[in-house]
Amino acid sequence: MSLPGAARRVRAYGGQFLLLAVLTLVTALLITGVPRVADRLTGQGLTEYVAGQPVARRDLTYSTAPDAVPASVQPVVASRGSQLAAIEEKMPAEVRDTIGERWFAAQTVPGRLRGPTLGADKGLIDVHLRAGTGIREAATLVDGRWPERGVTPAGAIEVTLAETIATTLGVAAGDRFRLSLLDADGNVLKSRPVDLVGVWRPNDPAGGVWDTLPSMLKLSPPEGDGDPFVAVAYTADAGLNSITAQGWPVSFGWRYRIAPDRLEAGRLDALIAGVDGLERALPTQVKVTLSQGVDIPLRRFADALAAARTLLAVIAAGLLATLAGLTLLAARLAARRRRAEFHLIRARGGSTGDVLRRGLAESALVLPAAAGIGWLLGGMLPGTAESWRWVLIAGLLATVLPPLAALAVGRRAGGRSDLGGRSPAVRLTVEVAVLGLAVLGAFLLRRRGLTAGSVDPLLVSVPVLLAIAAALVALRAYPWPLRLLSRVAARARGSVAFLGAARAGRAASTGPLVVVVLAVATAAFCGVVATGIESGRDTAAARSVPGDVLVRGERFMPDTAEKLAALPGVRAVAPLLTVPAERPYADRAGRPAPVTELRVVLVDGERFADVARRAGVPVTVPDLLRARADAGTPLPALVSPAVAEELADAGLAQGDRPAWLDVQGNRLPVRTAATVDEFSLVGNAVSRFVVLPWPALPADAPHQLAPTGFVLAGSGVDQAEVERVAHDGQRRYLRIGAVEAGNNARAPEVTTRSAVRADLGGTGVNGLLVFGFALGAGGGAVLGLLGLALAVLAGARSRGQVLSRLRTMGLSRRQWRGMLMVELTPLVLVSVLTGAVVGALLPLLLTPVLGLPAFTGGVDVRPRFEPGLVAGVSALAMLALGFAITVEAVNNRRMRLGEVLRLGEES
Repeated sequence: MSLPGAARRVRAYGGQFLLLAVLTLVTALLITGVPRVADRLTGQGLTEYVAGQPVARRDLTYSTAPDAVPASVQPVVASRGSQLAAIEEKMPAEVRDTIGERWFAAQTVPGRLRGPTLGADKGLIDVHLRAGTGIREAATLVDGRWPERGVTPAGAIEVTLAETIATTLGVAAGDRFRLSLLDADGNVLKSRPVDLVGVWRPNDPAGGVWDTLPSMLKLSPPEGDGDPFVAVAYTADAGLNSITAQGWPVSFGWRYRIAPDRLEAGRLDALIAGVDGLERALPTQVKVTLSQGVDIPLRRFADALAAARTLLAVIAAGLLATLAGLTLLAARLAARRRRAEFHLIRARGGSTGDVLRRGLAESALVLPAAAGIGWLLGGMLPGTAESWRWVLIAGLLATVLPPLAALAVGRRAGGRSDLGGRSPAVRLTVEVAVLGLAVLGAFLLRRRGLTAGSVDPLLVSVPVLLAIAAALVALRAYPWPLRLLSRVAARARGSVAFLGAARAGRAASTGPLVVVVLAVATAAFCGVVATGIESGRDTAAARSVPGDVLVRGERFMPDTAEKLAALPGVRAVAPLLTVPAERPYADRAGRPAPVTELRVVLVDGERFADVARRAGVPVTVPDLLRARADAGTPLPALVSPAVAEELADAGLAQGDRPAWLDVQGNRLPVRTAATVDEFSLVGNAVSRFVVLPWPALPADAPHQLAPTGFVLAGSGVDQAEVERVAHDGQRRYLRIGAVEAGNNARAPEVTTRSAVRADLGGTGVNGLLVFGFALGAGGGAVLGLLGLALAVLAGARSRGQVLSRLRTMGLSRRQWRGMLMVELTPLVLVSVLTGAVVGALLPLLLTPVLGLPAFTGGVDVRPRFEPGLVAGVSALAMLALGFAITVEAVNNRRMRLGEVLRLGEES
């Protein structure tokens, strides 16, 4: 076939080839662009997720126990410091490539610091001497100098302190002290003079070099009554060598920080395996222990990423299947419009090869170029994924599709379309086979779950098969109600309803309906799953904070609840008391019971229910927790199943033999009143717990109960004010006489439900999820409308002939529009509603294997068809109907209906 002739035919049928080219371009763009955007979003999410982790989950720390160093190892700092590179060199390559900053530190055990400027009013002061890398570079001197020599000619060790510590202690450069190593009885074992030669200020207090514990930037409070404050002083290598040569115990640490910007999602599994193998790559020269939490966030991200990729694969499979169906429909429609041309070629002696070569020459001029343009456009998107092989395959298939469609049309008998049609038995066999494959695939998927790998072929194919099967079932059932409607319309006056219903019952074709169902099912699937994930995140946030604000601490003065309630915006406050680990007693005397440790939670049920109601949190508070129980009688308890079983085996917490719990020095009798799997205030990871109502203790009770936390309801509550009141309440409770003991306790923790919810919604793969859902919902809706347009165009010739005949019989334009609406409405409603139902049911089938709890903090996702989605589907159906009628009207004007009857005899 000549190239100029093929070019002329492409120009003559430019609209048909333009549609095929656009579909091929979009397919290539989808194949190329989606992996690249997903790769970019994954890498960005991984970087942000790891960067937001606490220090303990980003550092690999190798350390030794404090010990005296033999003289043969001197100088000790240089000897041990050389291990910084050696340890990193032994790490697996996947781990070594992600290391950013690294630090070495050598630190003595604490010694008692005494001097003229340290009076008795400042308490006991213990000081560690530390030398290491990166400290001088991360600080600026504000007084004195750095300890250049390390040891003075008089034998004193030169040290420097952080400005915050020096100010707190009231010392300055030039002060002299004595550092003594004490035994357990306070006797001096070793002693050295110490000169404070400088005071410095950190350039960035949040810098990684300051994360080594104990902190060099602040004075650590005493751990208990009579214990000393602890500080860390910096000295030169020579100073530390000198004191260790005297036999002073010293410990060493080598710390490596994972750099978030060096992480690659494609190497995540290898990195996790490398971190797991670090224990097998410990240095042999020194006995060290490894402490790290890097694998925890990496595993969580990997689980979330696997689930997100699975979702994206399902969405992409639905869109690609829809595009493939649209391309096939467009090729068939183009071939049908040229049926007479192909018949004429065969009538003049043309062979099958001639038809194929003719069609291939035409499509080869357009479709490979369209696929290449789509590949180039996709390659311009950010990302690194390569998928040119799949684009090549898609381009080849799109190129050969029009010739094959032309060959299929050319083989059919000309004239009447009822001759040479497809056998009903063949159609029934194909439909039964598709339905059987869909059911079998769904059964196997639920039975075996997912296979390892980036894409599970069964998971990708099952939703498509189910959508096709549902479309075929709907197509089989489609004519029956329309026939009933046609019979009713036949008895009514007027012909519009009758003719429209009759044509609707005969006009449904398999291809367009399947394509529309696929597209709408993909969009509905995205909407239902996205809504389920959002609902699961709301549930997870409500479980963590069953109010608007949750305060937790050590112990608070009871009047802290009233002070919190007086804050602006606070509408309700409920106290709670948590004992993290407690073992029940068999009797009041304290005889141990054969029950392992459990968590005890006391809550004022009535006030907690009020907080939950005002905060709009769906929390169920049983009646047994609402009553103010008497501590002299067994308290009714909500018990976890594991604890209930152990108590029953021990014969406790039932009948007249209660179990006894020690709560802040008060022995409380409890009985099992109900068994629950979870309770909001207990904690998601706790499976052993007892929840009790707040008891009314008698006035002579050993200790009045002090709350350890509060739940608040209120919008716009100032979190800083809540922290201030909570800190004051805890400090007042922990004050003992004139001694302030509150500094020993951890600061109260204030958590808002909105912050927890935002943290769940800001997980590393959330951007990938949003991209996938937007792509599936938007792409499914647009492709569904395009499928309806092709369905309308497929029957346009037949409707044009009917319209021409009816117009000669007196049918008005208004009646024609009414008949068109009656004809197209069933097709639109059946396709859209079938797709919506399939999309809503697919999550119920696939949820067990999709791993959706990775996006909701472990909370199970229950997909639901929300009212908003129903409204969206209804709006889509109305839009589709209006779009179909518009396409038909535009096509009628273009076809000039007065000439339709002269274009051919086919009907």
